[in-house]
Amino acid sequence: MIDQWAGVRERVAALGALPASSQVFGGFGHRWALEEPLTEEELATLEDQIGVRLPEEYRTFLRHVAAGGAGPAYGLFPVRRAQDRWRWEGDGADLADLSLLAEPFPARGPDPARLDELRARSPEEEDFAESDDFDDALEAWDEEWYALAYAPELTAGAVVVCHLGCAQREWLVLSGIHRGTIWSDGRADEGDVTPLLDGDGKPVTFGRWYTGWLEEAERLVLPSTTEA
Repeated sequence: MIDQWAGVRERVAALGALPASSQVFGGFGHRWALEEPLTEEELATLEDQIGVRLPEEYRTFLRHVAAGGAGPAYGLFPVRRAQDRWRWEGDGADLADLSLLAEPFPARGPDPARLDELRARSPEEEDFAESDDFDDALEAWDEEWYALAYAPELTAGAVVVCHLGCAQREWLVLSGIHRGTIWSDGRADEGDVTPLLDGDGKPVTFGRWYTGWLEEAERLVLPSTTEA
């Protein structure tokens, strides 16, 4: 598992040093910087806090490559310790309930019938005499939809590891039968949390997700340097 990450930190640094790296989506967000890896002691205290051993590909990445930084989309959310408590930091990282990380990931979204019923009650502006009344009704509806679609138990056993902008995010499953795989969060567009699949229809693991991003970045950046 460690061999999977051999030379990865150096490859990221080499790409970031090239002007053409600006062509890679999200690079301006993470700036090709990688945080220092975690020590074995830090990993142990992290796992003790969350109550579950991290998936091996992710664990060895944290130990031998970085605690976060350059990576898919706008970068891999770093896991950091503040006031003796560990947490993932990034846009939407707080969607994960850290008290539920040892629970099996449910791999299901909100009750479709409840979603349909809620959509049927979506306020229409023409039904209100005053715009303020419509705004109040819409705000109340939004809160109800958010509470249903983003209920913490729907993503138990998983953490947010990156964002793609426009409230699109990706999760890493830590617990349950989907442990170690990456899931895409389309709830901002009234979608669901669904597994990322490779070309053969197999779930994408953390290792394949990260190295796939790195390989694609190299294909995009390196040819332009050899042609220059």
